[in-house]
Formats: sequence, structure tokens, C-alpha cells
Amino acid sequence: MFENLGNRLNDVFSQLTRKGVLGEADVEAALREVRVALLEADVALAVVKEFIDAVKERAVGDAVVRSVTPGQMVIKIVQEELTALLGGQGQELDLAAPPPAVILMVGLQGSGKTTTAAKIAVRLTGRSNKAVLMASLDTARPAAQEQLAILGRQAGIPTLPVVAGQDAADIAQRALASARLEGYDIVIMDTAGRLTVDQDMMAEAARIHALVNPVETLLVADAMTGQDAVNTARAFAQRLHVTGIVLTRIDGDARGGAALSMRKVAGVPIKLMGTGEQLDALEDFHPERVASRILGMGDIVGLVEKAAEQVDREEAEKLAAKMAKGSFDLDDMADQLTKLTKMGGFQAMMGMLPGGRDIQSRLAKANLDHKVIGRQVAIIRSMTRAEKRNTRLLNGSRRRRIAAGSGTEVQDVNRVLKQYREMSKMMKKVGKLGLAQGGLPGMGPGGLPPGMGRLGG
Repeated sequence: MFENLGNRLNDVFSQLTRKGVLGEADVEAALREVRVALLEADVALAVVKEFIDAVKERAVGDAVVRSVTPGQMVIKIVQEELTALLGGQGQELDLAAPPPAVILMVGLQGSGKTTTAAKIAVRLTGRSNKAVLMASLDTARPAAQEQLAILGRQAGIPTLPVVAGQDAADIAQRALASARLEGYDIVIMDTAGRLTVDQDMMAEAARIHALVNPVETLLVADAMTGQDAVNTARAFAQRLHVTGIVLTRIDGDARGGAALSMRKVAGVPIKLMGTGEQLDALEDFHPERVASRILGMGDIVGLVEKAAEQVDREEAEKLAAKMAKGSFDLDDMADQLTKLTKMGGFQAMMGMLPGGRDIQSRLAKANLDHKVIGRQVAIIRSMTRAEKRNTRLLNGSRRRRIAAGSGTEVQDVNRVLKQYREMSKMMKKVGKLGLAQGGLPGMGPGGLPPGMGRLGG
């Protein structure tokens, strides 16, 4: 989401770091460029002004001018002020209340509120081992209650049965009664939204809030809507006791200004961000990490956390043993590619590494999105078990059959096989050296996996 803003800021700061000495005029010129970049990213004008003033106050002074690396000092100041703008310290959901604790979801229609409710339920069930009940209070939108029920079935999360004719208040009371009777820790209530902020929606949300006394009232806002999301956050914060914001579609190509403005304008922290469509694509919002990613400094901690979520210890030990024996096969390769997709793909991973923007641009040119990875996995899944274990069996007719079965071309099958051969060779080397010295398995020169630079082109 912050790619364009990050690229603009990197261009500005690269000019600063090339200068051995910085004068006040140099800093002011750089900050003018930063101001333009933030405004073009759709950050609110008042927020930009306050941010630039704070940076300028610290950046124009003897401490910076006399520094051994003045350009780096300015970047450090920008990072610290950007972190402060985003909220300083990350804040988690506060569920310290006698059960059943209520989480109230509010926001406009189409912001991803219902899906986010399911994502939070999955998160609390899996990470915190909480018993969660979901209830849809949306009687205005056709099939809204059924949508939550479908998501509940997909995620294995119980939902309150639908009773025709009940209004939002009746449903809320029934959800609380059911949660108390059946011993649930948390009830997530999904309220109705509208296409725009209106008095009826606000009044209903306020009535529900007073009735259920939620421990968390989360405003779900679509980051792709830019300043509209900021205005929505302001309106809800003025009418309700909103305790946190969940930004959805953070993985989109929006300019990012909503994320940078919302916390300041609404006066409440951004607690979570949706990073994809899957029900596990929800992350804590860490201001310092987001600021570092915007400035191209990476987010190693976040990358490690993502990897840990996808790696099963027993599977990892089996893979290590295979690598040591040199028996890494196409099934193993497909499993690794699938895990990579769940982590957001190569571009998302590279964006979390310091200096990863250059590699990200190369990946973009190579068209290495998760659709390409999906095609590679489809090719492997179209092979027989014997073919996956012994690629020498793959003659011309078998390759044509695999291409037809996976909806690809024979050339695509050939590319996957070439990539596998190169990856297998590297795995053997890594196996001999030991996993601890192997770094990221399969990563070739320049950060691209072996053979991947030619895929999709």
C-alpha cells in the first residue's frame, strides 16, 4: 500500500545521504519534497503540517549539522516522528473483562466489517484459545446474517442462529444470553452499516453500545477509500466510544494517506490491519514497524512472525532430513510455494526486508505474483506421485498431459522443472551445511529464488 509514498521518500532521502554536510536550506528543501509526497499520498493537510513542523524543529539544529552522518540523522528523526504519528506503541485488543466480553464492530457498508469480525474470531480462537460466538445485528442488508453464518462455517466459529423478525437490540440481548448460558468467553457483534454516515445508523449503533457495554468498539475502515475513511473515523469517534480502528485492504494499491491520518484525526489507535482476503490475513498494527516499512527499512520481526505461523516444527524437521539426504522432491517444492503464498508472496516478503524495494521492483517486472505461484503449484499437483519423485519420467507426452491438466503451456511445465532442478541443487548444499547456515532456503543471487527471474515473463 505504501509503495509509492515509500519510493518518493526514498528518492528524497537518497539525495540527503549523498551529501557530507547538510545546511538548513538542504533540510528545508528535503522537507518540502516530503510534504508534497505526503499530500499526494492523501494524508490530511492538517496532519502533514503538524508532522513537517515536528520534523523540522528537530532536524534543523546543531545536533544534525554536526553529526557524522547528517542525512541518516534526518531519516532517523522522520522515522521517529512517523512512528509517533501512527500511534507510537502498538495496542492490542483489551479483553480484560468478565466473560462474555463483547466486541462491537461498527463501520460503513462495504468496509469489510463482517469478514473482519470472522477474522478476529479466528485469531482469538487460534491464538488465545478463546471460545467465541459471532452474532450479526444487521437486519438492514439482505443476507447479511447469512453471510456471517457462512463465514462461521468456513472458520469453524459458532454463530447465533437467525430468528426472523427480531431487531438489532433483540438479537444483541439473545446473543448475550446465549453466550452466558453456553459459556463463551467473547461475543463479536457485527452491526449494520450504510453507504454513507447517517443519523439512523449512528443512533442504532449508539443504542446497541449502551445496551451491551462492549469492552472493545472497533471501527472497520477501508484504507482504499482515502480521505473518506478519515472522515468516517472522525464521525464515528465523535458519536461512539470507539476504542480502536481496524484498517482493511491494507494490501491494496491505495496511496496510504488514510493509515497515516486516521489515528491522529480520530484520536483512537489503529489496532489491527487486514492484509488479504483469507480469514487468517489479519495482523497487529505496529506503528514502528509500519514506519520502517514505509521508509524501506524492512520489518524483520514481522517476517519472522509470519514464517513462524506457517512452519510446523515436525514438518520442518522432516524437510531438514530430506535436504540432508538430498531427497527434496516436487511435493516438497509445492508445499514451500504454498506456504510462501500464505505469507503474502515474494513481494510481501521482500517488502519486509531492509532495502527490499529494489528486489520488489524486480519481482514486479518478472510478474511474480501469487497467481504465478498458484500456476506452479497446479503444474506440480497435475503430476503423478511417481513423476514428482522421479522427474526423469517426464517425457514430451507426459509434459503435454500435465500442461493440459493444469491449464498451462508445456513451456510453463519446463520452467517449473528447471526451477526445481536448481532449487534441488541448492537444497542439497544447504543440507550439507546445516539449516542454521542456510538462511532462506531456495533463495538465489540477488534475492530471487533460482530460476524465478524468468517466470511469468
